[in-house]
Amino acid sequence: MGTSALTPPNTQVGAHETLLEFNDNRLLIDLCGAFDRNLAQIEQQLEVQIVRRGNVLVVMGAVPAREQATSTLQELYAKLEVGREIDAGGIDGMIRMGEGGSDTDQSGNQIEMFKGGPVEIKTRKKMVEPRTAGQKAYVQSLFDNEMAFGIGPAGTGKTYLAVAVGVNMLINGKVDKIILSRPAVEAGERLGFLPGDMGEKVDPYMQPLYDALNDFIPPKQLARMREDKTIEIAPLAFMRGRTLSRAFVVLDEAQNATTMQMKMFLTRMGEGSRMVITGDRSQVDLPRGQTSGLRDAERILAGVKKISFNYFTAKDVVRHPLVAAIIEAYEAADEG
Repeated sequence: MGTSALTPPNTQVGAHETLLEFNDNRLLIDLCGAFDRNLAQIEQQLEVQIVRRGNVLVVMGAVPAREQATSTLQELYAKLEVGREIDAGGIDGMIRMGEGGSDTDQSGNQIEMFKGGPVEIKTRKKMVEPRTAGQKAYVQSLFDNEMAFGIGPAGTGKTYLAVAVGVNMLINGKVDKIILSRPAVEAGERLGFLPGDMGEKVDPYMQPLYDALNDFIPPKQLARMREDKTIEIAPLAFMRGRTLSRAFVVLDEAQNATTMQMKMFLTRMGEGSRMVITGDRSQVDLPRGQTSGLRDAERILAGVKKISFNYFTAKDVVRHPLVAAIIEAYEAADEG
């Protein structure tokens, strides 16, 4: 991790501690967080001790952990200097991105953490950054490929990052519309008759997509975009017969698409469009005996050029830390 190009902290390294002196006390307060919670998070995750003395932070601990804690503090301060906010998730991601400098994908291939510099996705409401090596590789593939698959467990940011990239491409004029779709399949329970018109019937299935959009686009703009069809959210069944040109198209929960539905969806692609297909093979809700279209697509399209497959593991989970532990426990049980 590099230090800020604006007013980097003065650093002094001793035998057992590192001293970081910060010039702006206001930014230092933001760096420490309310009741020093940001410092406490870094201490807990990296097993170091951080003591504040005026405008100086003293970092104590084993040399590798101390060096990573120091570089993390420097990077967080640099973000604050350019007007960016920091939160617990961002700190966790920065620490993950600094552990070892690389990671491996599901096939054992090395993923370079910092190759090409940081990846940032600008949306109407905020800047979004990948928090793990797997997420970074995924985001880069979304920008580089016309069709990309994101496959892995819940909480790894597959859909969230895809929607963020779609919003970025829309506001930069690379596409004219965003189309978000999901199979309307019940997750292991019968919901029965749902009242209301067609929109009201399918809205519960589409809610995760609404949640992602609300994070990136102000409410009034989002309402206007949905009204003029710049942004569409629709069940997978509604895609039949359409040709989707100059659109950023996301199929979420693709493991619940049948083989025929998957083929139908993939062949909707028109000139100037991008397609992202996300899913979790461990959460198939199709009737027993029916093959997941996501599994078939992996097998059939594996050798097709210009289609990327990106795989996530529990290490890429960015929800509550317990989510990663739960996923790992279930994977271990399945293997047993």
